[in-house]
Amino acid sequence: MKKITLIIILFISFFGVQAQEGKDKEEHREQIKAMKVAFITQEMQMDAALAQKFWPIYNRYECKKKDLHRREHDEIKNIETLSEQEAEKLIKEYQEIENEEYQIKKALFSDLKKIISAKEIIKLQKLESDFNKKLWKEYRDRKDAERKRN
Repeated sequence: MKKITLIIILFISFFGVQAQEGKDKEEHREQIKAMKVAFITQEMQMDAALAQKFWPIYNRYECKKKDLHRREHDEIKNIETLSEQEAEKLIKEYQEIENEEYQIKKALFSDLKKIISAKEIIKLQKLESDFNKKLWKEYRDRKDAERKRN
């Protein structure tokens, strides 16, 4: 019950703070990251020794994944004026990014196996998915509430 209460408090505080005017996107990302760290640490029942080994590995992975995400989401100004050759180049870039993402995830699993079990790695994957689903649900619920007020 304490876990659920903590998670609910974290989500409520995040979205309450997010509603403040002029909040910087980077601050939002940091808040989400802090919530994710708390959620995973608690759900994985990490002690201080494990957390000290786990988080540097996981954070390296997240950093690399974030860099790939930036590369993949470079804005295309006007798709209509894109030549076939430029489109081919973009497709190759997308494929390279997908391959790199696979490679860094493979490395993450390999590194994590040194400190946690395969079962715990699977649990981590599920926790990440659960966290993202809850985050999106809260976002959609907040947006729906805003629409109803307007």
